[in-house]
Amino acid sequence: MAELSSLPKVPLLSQGQQDVLSGTIGGIAQVLVGQPLDILKVRLQTSPPGTYTGMLDCATRIVRNEGPLAFYKGTLTPLLGVGACVSIQFGVVEALKRQFSSSNVRSNRSADLSYGQFYLAGGIAGLANSVVAGPVEHIRIRLQTQPSPPLYRGPIDVVRSITTTAGPLSIFRGQLPTFAREFHGMGMYFLTYEALVSHKLSSSNISRNELPATYAMFSGAMAGYALWLTAYPADIIKSKLQTDALDPSQRRYKGALDCIRQTFRQDGVKGFFRGLLPTLVRSPFANAATFVAFEWASRNLKDL
Repeated sequence: MAELSSLPKVPLLSQGQQDVLSGTIGGIAQVLVGQPLDILKVRLQTSPPGTYTGMLDCATRIVRNEGPLAFYKGTLTPLLGVGACVSIQFGVVEALKRQFSSSNVRSNRSADLSYGQFYLAGGIAGLANSVVAGPVEHIRIRLQTQPSPPLYRGPIDVVRSITTTAGPLSIFRGQLPTFAREFHGMGMYFLTYEALVSHKLSSSNISRNELPATYAMFSGAMAGYALWLTAYPADIIKSKLQTDALDPSQRRYKGALDCIRQTFRQDGVKGFFRGLLPTLVRSPFANAATFVAFEWASRNLKDL
């Protein structure tokens, strides 16, 4: 009888399940690290011009008026939702990377992906993710921008208020700019990360499992900058639409195009970049944490 130790090991999780679980772990890390600065970004994006003199003034007022724990307002929603969103992103990206690599081999080309394929994989992952990300961010942004004392008791109360006042489909308000942000932003995000990692693996002649955590942090930080520096204007429009009045008769913006016109008329080009500073401060930490957690989880889940 063959020794048990000689039998082939059957993994408990499929490759796709490993990718999704690793993405979930990366998403949780992203929220825990980035939530305080995300609060500042949203407040600066959606408040009337002149409300705050800058990021520090916004942070000081939050601490003074609402207390330090206000930086984690609405955290439960992104903790669950972003975990789901990032798991979708990584699950789709990894599946498409394998598909593109197989297609390249069948076409007698190198199995290595081109920059265009990395971008397309990220863009498709962004579109898949946006169906969840849009409603999750709508709920979160209502919680983040509510006054003190709060209007809502929690995420469920936000959903109830939105659907009761404006109808069930209003949970998807701001979905068009969300699609735009997610496709282009995630395309640039994964293109940047994978291009940097590919360069490191080839130049150092190492495998993916040997990628240093410090380099994953650096690549994740650069990916975050690539995302926000190219997709931020769409995020501004999304945030404005999602903080507009719930009652359709009282809304300031008729839709995404009207919001773009009004933003430009009021603030010019700079109106599409309000709140960018806390986003750029937050981005390297949150996205470095995301990719380090993802790479760590991917490496360890393979041993199960």
